[in-house]
Amino acid sequence: MSAAGTAFFQDVDFITAAYIVAFGMFISGLAKLTSPTTAVQGNKIAAVGMGVAVVATLLNPALDGADFALIAVGLAIGTVIGVPAARNVKMTAMPQMVALFNGVGGGAVALIAWAEFRGVGGDLGSELDVGIPLVFAAIVGSISFWGSNIAFGKLQGLISGSPVKIPAGLFVNIGLLAIAIGAGVAILLGSTSEGLFVLILVASAVLGNLAVLPIGGADMPVVISTLNAFTGLSAAAAGIALNNYALIVAGMIVGASGTILTDQMAKAMNRSIGSVLLGGFGGEAPAVEGGTSETGGTVRSTSAADVAILLAYARQVVVVPGYGMAVAQAQHTVREMAKALEKKGIEVKYAIHPVAGRMPGHMNVLLAEADVPYDQLREMDDINPEFGRTDVSLVIGANDVTNPDARMKADSPIYGMPILNVDESKQIIVLKRSMASGFAGIENPLFYNDKTQMLFGDAKASVAEITSELGQL
Repeated sequence: MSAAGTAFFQDVDFITAAYIVAFGMFISGLAKLTSPTTAVQGNKIAAVGMGVAVVATLLNPALDGADFALIAVGLAIGTVIGVPAARNVKMTAMPQMVALFNGVGGGAVALIAWAEFRGVGGDLGSELDVGIPLVFAAIVGSISFWGSNIAFGKLQGLISGSPVKIPAGLFVNIGLLAIAIGAGVAILLGSTSEGLFVLILVASAVLGNLAVLPIGGADMPVVISTLNAFTGLSAAAAGIALNNYALIVAGMIVGASGTILTDQMAKAMNRSIGSVLLGGFGGEAPAVEGGTSETGGTVRSTSAADVAILLAYARQVVVVPGYGMAVAQAQHTVREMAKALEKKGIEVKYAIHPVAGRMPGHMNVLLAEADVPYDQLREMDDINPEFGRTDVSLVIGANDVTNPDARMKADSPIYGMPILNVDESKQIIVLKRSMASGFAGIENPLFYNDKTQMLFGDAKASVAEITSELGQL
């Protein structure tokens, strides 16, 4: 490239304009994520925007003398690992993939902060506008990385989903945070000890582990979105320290959206964010044995043929998907069953609880993947008034989000959590493999309701059999 061309592309105004284009693409892509029908396009737009931001950063004259070969190796390693992992991940494993990728982002920010500390010889006290953001990025990035790893382990089954209580855990966590902040203050006051910076990273790492271990599986959607916000804020702080507009804007977008999502998820569970982060709700418990409940209720089993007959004579059917549907990968089969019902003039709707599954929006994505019309997906507040006039509710792998104890039993761990009022339907069919409890580890009296019949087995196979029976009616 000619000297004139190099000067043009490395001009500050050109780089700034490229960043502005990238930011516009970030925002446009995020806006399109609000609908499953445009989400794929939104992801592509945002990805191109990030590509523009990366190229603009590499054009910065401040990078003259940088080891571009090492940068290329890093990009290659990330591409080789990230692309196949993202393409091959199953939808059921998407929550843990999100947790893992989010953690990697936080870890990268913590390492950037450490590298920058070493780059200035540890002298952050003379430049507080750089030092304060770097210390913040190191603390929050390290917490996010290690906390996300624990969330990944719980979701992947590598760590028990039950809350792991730490003796005097709250005081231990406060002490660890105080150590990290204290070491940061010492650095900002003029200390150049690299040991103090390593202490920040280590104390924050232990804090990230101990903060997430006591949180049970049912609260993982809130934890994931919280840690996502942490990663975004740490990236924005690193961007301020490095004077990198792309990191600042992208980090703030992630931080803001993650914070809003965290608030929405907590409200959906009628729990404060503090109670999620400090509580232990959502552990596992042994499955209920036998066919009777603790209160003496009896389970009524049914067959696919009987379910088909019941559905065939309904006017309105509401499908209530849960994580069990995701595990069975039954979304396409459910869509085929719905088509068979619609051919008979039966109205089919889908009741979506905000925290059904293990990640916000999990059910929406699964059903969109199966080409379920978006106007058939009804959020909890919209569908709840309709259960009273619903002939059959078909619950597929959903548990805690349909548990009426949340409304009726004041001493229940989930009391007060908004649920789908499935128990108000005229007839209820529940598809489950067994009588095992959900994430909350408690019994669901819906399964023993006089209007409920249980169809045991793999959800995909059961729905396929129901569809086959419908074809013969």
